[in-house]
Amino acid sequence: MVDTEGTALFHTTMPFTEKLGIEVLEHRPGVVRSRLAWHESLCTLNGVIHGGALMSLADATGAVCAFLNLPDGGLGTTTVESKTNFLRPVTDGHAVAAATPLNVGRKFIVVETAITDDAGKLVGKVTQTQAVL
Repeated sequence: MVDTEGTALFHTTMPFTEKLGIEVLEHRPGVVRSRLAWHESLCTLNGVIHGGALMSLADATGAVCAFLNLPDGGLGTTTVESKTNFLRPVTDGHAVAAATPLNVGRKFIVVETAITDDAGKLVGKVTQTQAVL
């Protein structure tokens, strides 16, 4: 089920996510989940969702996870480092991202995001560091 409040948060704070069609499924400090529907305009050859689209999904999901875990006095976050491993293609359905905080510090928040397909198979894993503003 789509989380309309979370989707509005994504689209308002990161308008690019609306252009991609990202929908939020859940958003709370412990986990943020969102999804990106397969569409030919997001693909490379052979109907595979482009890695940049998957990274955008993971980055946005991780950013909101970091934002929901801001320490006292934090105004926002910005990505300063991101590491992605792609494991399998997405050729139909949805790519689903689930971000969880690994470490919440005063200056940096580290988030891990797993991307799966509709069958629950792991598509990619992203670890990112967000600087606290």
